[in-house]
Parts: sequence; structure tokens; C-alpha cells
Amino acid sequence: MSSSWDKWVEKAVWRLNSQNLLRSLRPISLTITKQKGEEDVLQIFHELQSWDRSSVRIQIAESTFQKWLHNVPSSGDELICPDDDGDVKLDVNTASVRKLILFSGNDYLGLSCHPMVRKAAAETAQQHGMGPKGSALICGYTNYHRLLESCLADLKKKEDCLLCPTGFAANMAVMVTIGSVSSLLAAGKKPLKNEKVAIFSDALNHASIIDGIRLAERQQEVEVFVYRHCDMVHLNALLSRCTMEKKVVVSDSLFSMDGDFAPILKLVELRKKHGFLLVIDDAHGTLVCGENGGGVAEEFNCESDIDICVGTLSKAAGCHGGFITCSKKWKQLLQSRGRSFIFSTSLPIPTAAAAYAAVMVARKEKWRRKAIWSRVQDFRVLTQIPITSPIISLVVGDEKKALLASRHLLESGFHVTAIRPPTVPSNSCRLRITLSAAHTTEDLRKLAFALASCVKPTEVGIKTLDIHAKL
Repeated sequence: MSSSWDKWVEKAVWRLNSQNLLRSLRPISLTITKQKGEEDVLQIFHELQSWDRSSVRIQIAESTFQKWLHNVPSSGDELICPDDDGDVKLDVNTASVRKLILFSGNDYLGLSCHPMVRKAAAETAQQHGMGPKGSALICGYTNYHRLLESCLADLKKKEDCLLCPTGFAANMAVMVTIGSVSSLLAAGKKPLKNEKVAIFSDALNHASIIDGIRLAERQQEVEVFVYRHCDMVHLNALLSRCTMEKKVVVSDSLFSMDGDFAPILKLVELRKKHGFLLVIDDAHGTLVCGENGGGVAEEFNCESDIDICVGTLSKAAGCHGGFITCSKKWKQLLQSRGRSFIFSTSLPIPTAAAAYAAVMVARKEKWRRKAIWSRVQDFRVLTQIPITSPIISLVVGDEKKALLASRHLLESGFHVTAIRPPTVPSNSCRLRITLSAAHTTEDLRKLAFALASCVKPTEVGIKTLDIHAKL
């Protein structure tokens, strides 16, 4: 972090403390009971196992299949049925089902079904149920949560970490907290223009970043500058023209809809030139990139140049929840001003325990990262599409073409949904395909064959060099 931002954050924390508004965590220590002779042993595997395939093999009811096929909206009611008392229950006697290979999830390493993850969730639920229910600042924060925070801080090479209920909430908390710095340091009740924070945001940043910025903007704490997607010349020009002192640049590291990487080393160069705070949302890079799964910053050896790194546990970790890795001062500020953190119930204990197990497994089973990048290479060879990440964006044009292509893949046995407005512009409807370490080369071969007869991509979201060719 620049020395100026260090100073501003420290002053903001001091201001909160002087007003008795600095919020503190109150950890609850839960006893972990073990049978005599039991030990916590992390079981590691060295290749794809049968349970890994469960993360990409799914089935849908025939009624759901028909609704999807004919573009009829489903409320999900076909999956439940009334019992003799009139109460609803799961319909386990569905007449027929369709088995599909899932190519639209975000479980990049296939960890959602790992025995260690399931064991951690089950054992913790047996001992503690869902755990104390409440926000982390009241009674929802335990030794399980702290253990997870500590391992995530270590993964990202940061001083500390703050857990949030979702990745969306994490980005919201960061943006709102950054905006609050201008209010806390303002001479008057409202910050003047030169006291506000200037936020520079990539045009294709995730909705959670955008919504967080909008909330801060509504509170009249920030000025917003949107730079063209991954365009460092445009960003440099905007930064150079901006006379505001407090500057922040925020970007996804791996963009969720286009599958391209942010030019992170160029962002780092600009950070050194302009002294801004650099915030990265590494939701899709965490545990996928880097030797140890530290993410895109580890891959490019620039972890110390990232001031705040946001991530999620619902993608490569195969679990649920969001997190913010940062300095200890930033954590104090975030837990005192991050509304989406403050006013949300914390993660259930079994979820925190499962996520911790997933992170530990992911760091040990490095073959999973090699496997997913091998699948990227397989897809490139089979389709001749020069993809650069496990997120494959096949732009097919209008909504009708996207729906037809998605239905063809459904009939061919693949779960791939059409991405339509308002998620993407109306002229860039697409098939968003995601790869997993749990997919096989045969899965990809069948998918490539099905794609060849239904899609002629007009554009593929390839905007960066393939950083994993060496794998």
C-alpha cells in the first residue's frame, strides 16, 4: 500500500476509535471433541477418483428437461410433491431423468465432493449443528472462522483476512468501506470533491463491484471513472488527468464472462507511478492459478503489490462464502464500515470447516491445478479455439441463436446455459463453458463434437497471453 493510503487508513481507524465506533470481533471458542486415538489427518490423493466425477455428473428430471428444451420457465416445483398429509417433500420417485455432464459450474478443482471436505462438514455439523447464529460482530464468529481466515491470509500472503457470507458481500463491503474513508477524514459533514475517493473500475468488472461502487457513490463519498476493458492506456490517461488525491483502481483478475485475465503487471506498474490503492477480485483465480493456488498475483509474482484481494469459497474451493485479505488496519476498518459484513449472519460452522479443509487439500493436491490447465490445452487442441483460461466464452450473437445452441447441447447430454441480457449486452449472447479438473479428455471430445454442429463463434473472449502454457 502507498504510504499515503497507510496514513489515511490509520487516521480513519483512529477517528472511529475516538468516537467509540470501532467494532470488534468477539470470538466464541467451540470445543472440538475427539474419540480416543482420533487424529486430524489430511488424506491426500494423487489422481482423479470416482467421487470427483460426482461434481460434474448430474441429472435433471424429464419434466425439467422438456421445459428447458422448449424454453418454458421452471419454478422448480417439479422436484417436490405433496405427501399424504398435504406437506411437500422431495420427489424421489421421478419417473425418468436425464443424465448430463456439467459444463457450467465453477467447481474448478472438483473439491465439492472430496472426502476431506465432506468429512469436515459432517463432523462439525454433528458436534455443533449450524453453530451460533448471528452476525460475526455479535455471536457468529468462532475459532473455526478464525482458522479459515488465517489460512486464507497465508494463501494470499497478507497480514489478515475477513470472512463474509458471500463473495458478492465481500466486494460490496470493500467498496463501501473505501468510500467511507472520505467521510471519516472530511473536514465537514460531507466530503468536498477533492476529499472524495476517486475509484477507477474496469468496464467489465463483476456486478458486486459495480453495486458496491454505486452505493458508495450514492452516499456522495466517491467519484467514479470507468476505463475501457483492460485498456491500460485509457486508465493511465484517466489517472493522469485526475487531480483527486485518494485514488483506487479495482479490477477482476480473471473476468467471469469473457474468461480473460487482467493485465496485472501493467496495473502494478501504474500503481507505482500513480500511488493508487490496488484492489483485485480474484474470485476465479484463487486456488486455480499459482504454484500453491495463491491466485493470479502469485502466478505473476506480485502479491506484495496487491493492497486488497477479494475472493470466494464458492468456486475452486467448492464450498461457500467470501473473504477479503488485507492489512490488519484495513480489516479493522472493514469490520466497522462494511455494511454487507456487519449486517449479515456469518457462515455456518460446517461451511467454515469444509472450506478450510478444501483450501488445505487444494494446496496439497497440486495435480488438480495441473489437471484443469491440461483440460484447457485439450479444449484448445480439439476446437482450435485459442482459449486462455477454464472460462470459455463463445459469443454467438442474438438471444435466439444462444438458446438454440444451448438446447442442442442439452440434447447432446451437456449442461451449458445460454448467457443473455441483462448479464451481457443483447448483441453478445453467448455460451459460457467452464472446465473442471474432474472433466476427462473424453468429456471434452464429446463436447467439441456437439459444439461443432451448433456454434460458429463470432468472437471468443481471448484478450491475454496464455499464462499457463508451461503447465
